[in-house]
Amino acid sequence: MAPARTCLFDLASHPTMDILCMITELLECITHANDHHLSLRESCFHARTASPIDIHSYLARILVYTPCPNECFLSLLVYLDRMACSPSRLRIDSRNIHRLIIAGVMVATKFFSDRSFTNARYAKVGGISVTELNSLEIEFLRLNNYSMNVSVEELENYGNQLVLHANRQKQARKNWRAL
Repeated sequence: MAPARTCLFDLASHPTMDILCMITELLECITHANDHHLSLRESCFHARTASPIDIHSYLARILVYTPCPNECFLSLLVYLDRMACSPSRLRIDSRNIHRLIIAGVMVATKFFSDRSFTNARYAKVGGISVTELNSLEIEFLRLNNYSMNVSVEELENYGNQLVLHANRQKQARKNWRAL
């Protein structure tokens, strides 16, 4: 008999805005850590400067204007992990995160959802041209080896890890305030 699995995260019922807050916190940690490293190879995802809109506002904007299910936001993390582990070794930083997010959510929505929007709509929401978004989509797919499938178990695992990360961050802030 297999041991019972601890599940902190319910993909179907977890509030999407809560997921976006946890994803924001994680991506901010990653981008801030990587901003201190000089990027040797820039990709088409790199902007000249970091976007003036914060990650949470950007994710919320995407949710408002191009609604999609929780799977799309969680699969974004899976895709970003795959890209970071791929031969390209893409390093996520504040100059590429917004383009990675819009391309990733768009690709995930096309894969997971019965309802997706035009690339023109995603480009407008993302604040980039359709031509640029089309290029980002192709590169995003290539860096993921055109493998967009993510199992429910993998999504739940990422959801559980996201909850654990959020809880650790919350505890660290509480400990910091207690000092």
